[in-house]
Amino acid sequence: MLSQLTTAAVGGPAGKYVEARTEAEIIDAVRTADAAGEPVLIIGGGSNLLISDDGFPGTVVKIASEGFTVNAEDSCGGVAVVVQAGHHWDALVEHAVLHAWSGIEALSGIPGATGATPVQNVGAYGAEVSQTIAAVRTWDRHRNAVQTFTSSELKFGYRDSILKQTTVDGSPRYVVLTVEFQLPLGRMSAPIRYAELARSLGVEPGKRAYANEVRREVLRLRASKGMVLDPTDRDTYSTGSFFTNPIVSAEVAAGLPGTAPQYPAGADGLVKLSAAWLIDHAGFGKGYGLEPDSASGGRASLSTKHTLAITNRGSASAKDMLALAREVRDGVVERFGIELHPEPLLIGLAL
Repeated sequence: MLSQLTTAAVGGPAGKYVEARTEAEIIDAVRTADAAGEPVLIIGGGSNLLISDDGFPGTVVKIASEGFTVNAEDSCGGVAVVVQAGHHWDALVEHAVLHAWSGIEALSGIPGATGATPVQNVGAYGAEVSQTIAAVRTWDRHRNAVQTFTSSELKFGYRDSILKQTTVDGSPRYVVLTVEFQLPLGRMSAPIRYAELARSLGVEPGKRAYANEVRREVLRLRASKGMVLDPTDRDTYSTGSFFTNPIVSAEVAAGLPGTAPQYPAGADGLVKLSAAWLIDHAGFGKGYGLEPDSASGGRASLSTKHTLAITNRGSASAKDMLALAREVRDGVVERFGIELHPEPLLIGLAL
């Protein structure tokens, strides 16, 4: 059952399952499925997927390649490290901090595989992987050839990239094989961009702190929100943040209460809002959905620690989790006129 491969612990059976431990095995599995005309679903750490209770009718390829290679390391250029797609992301972050490779410490505790990080341009606490990725090596299923993208060619945006834009119904055109990071050397972190993290570290926003202290504090903050996997804590049985923070025009943002958090979102005067604030102030507080008469029958709920996560309380189906997500989305639209969009890939499902 695919529920065993996802952090939300939902999902039915796979038509065919292949565990690929090397680059050659990844390419072979995908080519074989494509040649047979079978749908393909790629799974890394399973932390950003919500899969139908009916399962997936085609071939599921589990990316299980591990390890990394240091291509260069010097005081001027920093370290160039090439990481296998299946390598556990937080293990890489931990190694980086321990070996004085700076730049990804604020991304500590994020579940999943390294190969998934450029797809969503994974980010947290003011940092994004796009800030340190030099190149991504992929298998292009349309051309039947390896293709390497430089950072600029990946067209990174907020939780977006060319890799995501060319993924259809969870099936990517480009299957990530390796990710190359360029990381400065040093025990100090990248500048702290996130106000909550800066406060907890006791530094001004834009200043640096010791990377090991940043990692420790990020792990503490994430755990307090149920965002670090813990088999004993049902609040962590989720896809992480279910909705992205909406980006709206200044006019739309001006219509919100003055207490609504708002952040500049690049050109054209766009504004990024807090999805968690919108959810909470639309009447969906922490733990919403635990009641047996709720849309999910109490089997799924918003996290009791953080309103952005939709959690499996132990016996939830994908249908239960989606029913709650739909209720929250519709409630925010009704209250504020702003539609929230899902962050995880919905496989065989539609919100």
